Amino acid sequence: MRTQQGGADAPAPLPGGSCGSSSGSSGLLSPGSDSDSSLGPAGPYPGFSGTLRGALSRYWSLESLHSTTAVILPDGAPEKLGAGDEAGSEEDLYEDLRSSGHRFGHPGGAGEQLAINELISDGSVVYAEALWDHVTMDDQELGFKAGDVIEVVDATNKEWWWGRILDSEGWFPASFVRLRVNQDEPMEEYLAQLEEAQEENSAGMALLLGPGLPCKEQMRTNVINEIMSTERDYIKHLKDICEGYIKQCRKRMDMFTEEQLCTIFGNIEDIYRFQKKFLKCLEKKFNKDEPHLSEIGCCFLEHQTDFQIYSEYCNNHPNACVQLSKLMKLNKYVFFFEACRLLQKMIDISLDGFLLTPVQKICKYPLQLAELLKYTNPQHRDYKDVEAALNGMKNVARLINERKRRLENVDKIAQWQSSIEDWEGEDILSRSSDLIYSGELTKISPPQGKSQQRMFFLFNHQMVYCKKDLLRRDILYYKGRVDMDQMEVLDVEDGKDKELNVSVKNALKLRSPSGDEVHLLCAKKPEQKQRWLRAFRDEREQVQHDRETGFSITEVQKKQAMLNACKSHPAGKPKAVNRPYYDFLLRQKHPTLPTSLPQQQVFMLAEPKRKSSNFWHNIGRLTPFKK
Repeated sequence: MRTQQGGADAPAPLPGGSCGSSSGSSGLLSPGSDSDSSLGPAGPYPGFSGTLRGALSRYWSLESLHSTTAVILPDGAPEKLGAGDEAGSEEDLYEDLRSSGHRFGHPGGAGEQLAINELISDGSVVYAEALWDHVTMDDQELGFKAGDVIEVVDATNKEWWWGRILDSEGWFPASFVRLRVNQDEPMEEYLAQLEEAQEENSAGMALLLGPGLPCKEQMRTNVINEIMSTERDYIKHLKDICEGYIKQCRKRMDMFTEEQLCTIFGNIEDIYRFQKKFLKCLEKKFNKDEPHLSEIGCCFLEHQTDFQIYSEYCNNHPNACVQLSKLMKLNKYVFFFEACRLLQKMIDISLDGFLLTPVQKICKYPLQLAELLKYTNPQHRDYKDVEAALNGMKNVARLINERKRRLENVDKIAQWQSSIEDWEGEDILSRSSDLIYSGELTKISPPQGKSQQRMFFLFNHQMVYCKKDLLRRDILYYKGRVDMDQMEVLDVEDGKDKELNVSVKNALKLRSPSGDEVHLLCAKKPEQKQRWLRAFRDEREQVQHDRETGFSITEVQKKQAMLNACKSHPAGKPKAVNRPYYDFLLRQKHPTLPTSLPQQQVFMLAEPKRKSSNFWHNIGRLTPFKK
């Protein structure tokens, strides 16, 4: 292993939302990096040969990776062996590398984890420094910026560690940090500086930070420079992925199919082409002499719709991780991807870490714009554009999150349909992709005014209603559906309904424009009726929004979802709405359900309460049935 060196071999900063920190890197050790033997016994890990990576990059051509093997000699000098030589097998090479302590996999090997956890269990305080920003929307994750120092509290999981910064605690990716080699170095000065900086920032820092520049203008200069710097680094990062990985993968079609490459890398090449255009626009508006006068807000507004290209990438990213993890179980793919990284001289991070950066980048834009707006005077010519750009990028992030949620729900909706008994007509996914609301209502049917208790499920474009089984209340029977595109919703006053000649309370009516189809529905309470009326409005708004944004589920996704659902419900077995998905249905836009309760309690709350019946007790008491 080796310490990170300066100069040409120093790791390039990871771009965009994942900015690498090169300052002080010589005193830090990445969970996935190599430390040289100069660390000696004082270092937290054993030392390994520092020339291993260089040997691999010199002697492993990607085309001949598996036809020619290299043996790492004790002095680090590799020699080529023919296919018939004794140590010429790929498995032997893998064992040699593994025994030498070298890892090609995900950061955080078992030996390193053991060493870290031993330090923690002995009462030692273990610190790590962030290599780049970790932007998170999850309150259980720990957000930080490149250069922040994190106290590692728990490292038992190789991918996610639990850490602390001041009063904040949470999970963070192990591959985003580099361990400090000298763990005994006192942290009081750093923490004091951090607290002091936060206090000064909150107080406004009414100081002069530059020659003749007030604080706010200097801070705007810093933010502008950061945006430009991270954008340029991000372009290099995308180029490395496209040329370092994708280009080389396409040369080895004996190892990869085009479908596999599409799954792993998604539309990252389209993102690369777009980001190059976006950077050109930023460069034109960037004032090199006086950065605080730059007017870059218009660039975000001009390309606002183009950023939606990230939606496809983010939605595909989980599939990419699954596909990549399957390949990485085979040694030849582990070696191949590592050789790609070495030849492109990329930072020591596994491929799945590189593929995460576009997801983080699109999340970081609103944060950067918010910081820029904070230090832009309202009189500045760029103020209104930055303000509009911030709102626009928030909408883009919101749209991406919403599309991701909708796509994740497709499989759940397909499973829900497969659990319904006596289903008739077309699949629910043929027209719908989201559950708006669900609940129990009384359906009054003409002409006799017969009332029936039914479970209603309102999706976009249609509403399905089912009957509960008398004994097993978790089994539902399909009874019909309503085409919401052909219905208008009417609020019915309490009293006698003239059309059906029945007395109603908390009622609403669905009527077709021609009047030949009418559905009268009654809720138990006035607030339930109002919630349903709001749900019907939400359904129409969502249909309109989908039409404007062009959102749709592909036929391939629909068929695959239904196929997966059929496999989970083999023919001949009794169906029932499983609890996890029933909970999912109940959680959909139910603001009144307490989120802190366990799922079982939520299920019990949502189920209609029934009085205990004495039926079976009375049956037992009937003497004629006793022998």
